Amino acid sequence: MTPADLSRTVLHAVRRAVDEDALRAPVPARVRVERTRPGGSGDYACAVALQLAGPAALPALEVARILRERVVAEPGVGRVEITGPGFLSFTLDAPAESDRAVLAAVREQGLAYGHGDALRDEIHQFHHAREVRAAVTAQAVRRLLVAQGARVRTTCEQAPDPDWVRLGVTVDAYGAPPTPLTEIRPVPAGATAGELLERLGPDAARWGLLRAAGHDRAVLGPELLVQGEANPLFRVRYAHARARALTRGAAALGFTAEAAAYGESPTEPAAHGESPAAHGESPTATTADDAAARRLLDLIADHPGVLLAGARHRAPDRVARQLEAVAHAFFDFHDSCPPLPAGDEKPSAAHRARLAIAEAAGTVLAGGLSLLGIRAPEHL
Repeated sequence: MTPADLSRTVLHAVRRAVDEDALRAPVPARVRVERTRPGGSGDYACAVALQLAGPAALPALEVARILRERVVAEPGVGRVEITGPGFLSFTLDAPAESDRAVLAAVREQGLAYGHGDALRDEIHQFHHAREVRAAVTAQAVRRLLVAQGARVRTTCEQAPDPDWVRLGVTVDAYGAPPTPLTEIRPVPAGATAGELLERLGPDAARWGLLRAAGHDRAVLGPELLVQGEANPLFRVRYAHARARALTRGAAALGFTAEAAAYGESPTEPAAHGESPAAHGESPTATTADDAAARRLLDLIADHPGVLLAGARHRAPDRVARQLEAVAHAFFDFHDSCPPLPAGDEKPSAAHRARLAIAEAAGTVLAGGLSLLGIRAPEHL
């Protein structure tokens, strides 16, 4: 769990306390957590209880107790203490526990991993030109915001292009808006939806329109159709397809990535049938190959924060870049720590753990592509 994750966790606890009428105070826009100073308790500390004590008309210690009850059971949080006049001090779980919690969350939430309700109190109204890149960008931003709990309405300056439907674009209304709306105006694509669909098809067209930041020109050439690693879209989709193929291959060999495998080493087969998890080892042991596992696990853990940032900043390009990073890390991990046994090798605890990580990466890739409106085929 990163400091940003912990900040969001505490903010969510404040919202829950207010919703449950345990705390009557305005919910702050953000909560600040800091590294504990030398001699302090825990890994991080937060003064939000002191901040809310006045508006809530309660002692800071009581506010801290209310929040502690709602944070202590969150994944990644090992211990929460109340210190001094009402500081919350957090001790995070060991890496093994955090990794298992992340993998379990991906497995449980599936394609919705990274979705949440951080923006549930927000209502957005977007207005865009009758231009394909603006329309596709508005639709992607809408998906990202809705995935974080916001309500969104989009309008277009003129009647929508009929070809937009094939790109997954819908608008709620068109014409002059009754009230000023937030405008979505990326650099125009320089082509119509029909032209892009004919040259690239819907998936490559959407990726090309969304991959560049809004202030940059979109790359919409034939390179988007190249079936090779030089094409980032192909690499992302192939990583997803490869992850699904690993699951099928493991099933054919008679093993799965079960919850019991979370926390077992992906690089060292267990000796004499003993699971490294019994000793509290992380899914990433201290081997040279394990750096690849660590990078992939960190990117999987960062995915919810990337989705939230993409929504807040109206930047689907951030999600596209995250998917590229996950795909790159997946192939490094796959080559360094093969999830399937080779030759006469028998499936081990290590293989089950590697498969769990690979499956989580595939789920993140499919979920991210879905938010961009792009298909994630299981076979390429």
